[in-house]
Amino acid sequence: MSVRIEFKSNPDEDERLQILEPLKAYNAEKAGDGLSEKFAFFVRDENTDAVLGGLHGRILYRWLFIELLVVPEQARGQRMGSQLMDRAEAFARERNCVGIWLDTFDFQAPEFYRKHGYEEFGHLDDYPPGHQRLFFQKRLMPLVK
Repeated sequence: MSVRIEFKSNPDEDERLQILEPLKAYNAEKAGDGLSEKFAFFVRDENTDAVLGGLHGRILYRWLFIELLVVPEQARGQRMGSQLMDRAEAFARERNCVGIWLDTFDFQAPEFYRKHGYEEFGHLDDYPPGHQRLFFQKRLMPLVK
């Protein structure tokens, strides 16, 4: 077989999936089906039904990943973020997840996550330059030995 490397700026979703599919097959062969499930909790305007924020994530290999958490400005200071986190944790427990993980920037709300029982397990300096990207986890089950 002859192969080559080709560069493309801004590939479309179909092209991304062409790279992802062989990786998913390999991972399933080694670790089993990750039983991927996307989910979201939406914060909507009660009058217009417009989405103002919410929490979006995915469960994979029995870990819930919080990809996005946005609390609309008008709902801040009213425990909306805590309610979203509590719902995500309840959902993770319903799905028998080992734990929850997420990443955030140092200028966002790392203390919010610590307050909710999350522990930092890593960081990336200068992402963006002068800041850190932080990685947090909260185990819901003990380590398997």
